Amino acid sequence: MRPGRAEGALTGGTLSLLTTLLGTPYAPPPATGRIAFLEDVTEAPYRIDRMLVQLLQAGWFDGVAGIALGSWERCGDPGELDDVFTARLGGLGVPVLAGVPAGHGARQGTLELGAPAVLDADGLTLTAPAAGGAR
Repeated sequence: MRPGRAEGALTGGTLSLLTTLLGTPYAPPPATGRIAFLEDVTEAPYRIDRMLVQLLQAGWFDGVAGIALGSWERCGDPGELDDVFTARLGGLGVPVLAGVPAGHGARQGTLELGAPAVLDADGLTLTAPAAGGAR
């Protein structure tokens, strides 16, 4: 969705759970210097938009190195989702890779949150050497 390359530890997870945890002791630290991985299931595009705005306004994305978008199962029209992601994440000026086969989909790669990773949006890869990686 946005070209470039980024390196950093993986953070994030299921978008709805991430936003629910904001402001609690269980919230993951801000994505500063990290690659944020996001995915979800059965969330409408307008709710995904709202959750991304919440993370943006909370400063969670400040200094993020890159963003990897996983599966968005039963989350509405893919074109509408792409518009939401472009509108909310494109302005961050970091590489954004969509279609990572991880999350709630039938094809699920395992990603270890906290592990070092390399996101190559031009090469369409996200690799996490310590965890075996996902492509």
